[in-house]
Amino acid sequence: MNWKTTFLLISVLLLLLKIQAQTITYSEPDNSDFKDLNFEIIGKIAGNTHIYKDNRNTHFICLYDASMQQIAKEKLDFLPEKIINVDFLMYPDFYYLFYQYQKKGIVYCMATKIDKIGKPMGTQIQLDTTALSFNSNNKIYTVINSEDKQSIMLIKINRPDDKINHVTTVLFDKELQLLKKSKLDIPMKERFATLSEFQLANGGNVAFLKEFGTGTSEVVNKLNLLVKSSLEDTASVFEVELNGVFLDDIRLKIDNYNKHFLINSFYSKQKKGNVEGMFCYIWNMKINKVILNNNLTFTEEFRNDAKSEGSVKTALNDFYLRNIVIKKDGGFVIAAEASYTSYQNNDIFNRWDGYSSPYSGFNNYSVYGTGGLYSNPFSRSFNNVTKYYADNVIMLSVDINGKIEWSNVIRKSQQDDNNDNLISYGILNSGDKVHFLFNMQEKRQNILTDQSISPDGQIVRSPTIRGLDKGYEFMPRHAKQTGLRQIVVPCMYRNYICFSKIDF
Repeated sequence: MNWKTTFLLISVLLLLLKIQAQTITYSEPDNSDFKDLNFEIIGKIAGNTHIYKDNRNTHFICLYDASMQQIAKEKLDFLPEKIINVDFLMYPDFYYLFYQYQKKGIVYCMATKIDKIGKPMGTQIQLDTTALSFNSNNKIYTVINSEDKQSIMLIKINRPDDKINHVTTVLFDKELQLLKKSKLDIPMKERFATLSEFQLANGGNVAFLKEFGTGTSEVVNKLNLLVKSSLEDTASVFEVELNGVFLDDIRLKIDNYNKHFLINSFYSKQKKGNVEGMFCYIWNMKINKVILNNNLTFTEEFRNDAKSEGSVKTALNDFYLRNIVIKKDGGFVIAAEASYTSYQNNDIFNRWDGYSSPYSGFNNYSVYGTGGLYSNPFSRSFNNVTKYYADNVIMLSVDINGKIEWSNVIRKSQQDDNNDNLISYGILNSGDKVHFLFNMQEKRQNILTDQSISPDGQIVRSPTIRGLDKGYEFMPRHAKQTGLRQIVVPCMYRNYICFSKIDF
């Protein structure tokens, strides 16, 4: 082999390595996008990334091209100066902007369609209204959608007294044509009963949970699954048999392919006891029958692998469910992260003294009336320093029979003061694997790291991402996947918010 052939082969190999590596592209910081900017990465249409920005009650849709150059900045003049909440629902060639605002004692829930260049399409649509006798800074309505995005629902909960919840559901089709408005009266005579985890199935059926607690902010010892058909005005109630265990951090997931409702939760054998394992429950919605009720007990080997520090017995006490992915065979994959806070060396957010999981959908449903508002523990503010922590991520693959197929642990140790923007992780599902993006400290600097997991549970630690520039601090927990192998991650740069696009 002569030197020319050798040189050619080396060049080809270097080119292939370059093609396979991750590349990163940054947007230029806007001098008005300070670190207190409210934003949401909406998604990508016609090759451009759309990002919503709320800059001191002035609202914009900003468009970024493939080079992350801002090519448009559309001011949303139709929005009131002060809005309570915004939500987005993306389609291939447009998206909906849902928003809520209050005027003279009336809370309005509105929607408008936004086109591929960030401009409104038509007039604003009034979806529902609620009369209040007080000024609310918290959202009254929660917007949910089915997996196929053909059904959209508004949910509001009113608790006029301690004995009942009025649950209003407003169902729309994809074009926001009203299909059904219902009011459910849910008895709440039990002292520590709450409603949570509203999920909308393809076709418009809604399911949610009624949890019976053992005390304020403590574990659940009784659970009901409630299901309302799309055009009915009542909900069927099914008791979930817990077999004497106590649940914490309960999640409901809909498996539209197999027509299942999936309930997962960590469990303990006594109140304020250590986490023993995972509660797995599958309800077949076609035959209205439970087909799986299983407690997966974590082995000592798994507990030892999962813990960052402390004893094996308490190894899972700081973990909360982050992601649940349904498999076609009816099984599922779970990812849970160790998360907690401390305040002057006293733990103010943990499994037994906190309000709920920081990732739970429970915090998304407002209750107005005598019951007050549920709150996210991560939203509380203190005059002194609060430290936020996010450590290891555990993953479990469980089959339809409730057996563990594989388990693994991504090891990390993260902390930050007064906010959690730079800790935790974001995910990108590229089909052949799932990438976990998170910051790791090296020489007092946060370095964005990529570790991926294959379908058989093998972890691959990728080389450092190409193009990491000094001065950029990534916020992967707020990232959004915008393509099969593409993700947009917000960044902090010199106290300004900007955005980075990573192609794998």
